[in-house]
Amino acid sequence: MRRLPFPSHRRFVIAAMRAGRRSYPVHGLLELDVTEAVAVLDAHPEKLSFTAFIVAATARAVTAHPLVHAYRDWRGRLVVHDHVDVAVLIEVADEGRTFPLAHVLRDADVRTVADLSGEIRRVASDSNQSGSGRLLRARAADLARMPGLLPLAYRVVARSARLREMSGTVNVTSVGMFGESGGTGIAQPTIMTLAVLVGGRSLRPRVVGEEIVPRLVLDLTISVDHAIVDGAPAARFAATLTDLVERPSWVDAV
Repeated sequence: MRRLPFPSHRRFVIAAMRAGRRSYPVHGLLELDVTEAVAVLDAHPEKLSFTAFIVAATARAVTAHPLVHAYRDWRGRLVVHDHVDVAVLIEVADEGRTFPLAHVLRDADVRTVADLSGEIRRVASDSNQSGSGRLLRARAADLARMPGLLPLAYRVVARSARLREMSGTVNVTSVGMFGESGGTGIAQPTIMTLAVLVGGRSLRPRVVGEEIVPRLVLDLTISVDHAIVDGAPAARFAATLTDLVERPSWVDAV
């Protein structure tokens, strides 16, 4: 039997989940054909990141339907940012252990998949490349002594436009990277109005033209806060995201 100190980064996770208790999430479970997308990413000289591809596709779909990343400020007004800042979890190593570090990919709606892939790799190799990594390293001891401040901090971030620019407006979590089988997950609500959870990939029969052929299919879950977004805009966002993921010709065009 061993007793280990509770990791400081988990306090952020717990605080984020507590802050999400006031949301009313509605979930959409999608099965997306990513056969062409994986081929495009693997054929690129830099071996583009699949997570970066989903981030870029999500951000572009949000640009087409901006209300899905809106939120309410202190006066109850809806705030819609001009660009899409996507918060992702990147596995990093610290003192012999690995943990998922929250990192914000800024202006993901106008950046290339190659550019986003490079940033993800840089943070994965050195957590100091991320502002949250530097904060966690510098303030880990303080967070351990004052855990009660984190839930309050998240409630402030939830309504502050200035702090939202730092923390992101959309959340993309990729759990499918750790396995090669299919699987759907439901993200825990946080302060984000929109969360996209990338599940597993597996070969499944799909109808292509008049034939049934094996295709690589991704399980992906979209969660929106129904207090902010109605069903119709959420459905239109899902349709746009599906089109961007399944028809990845835009990857070479940017």
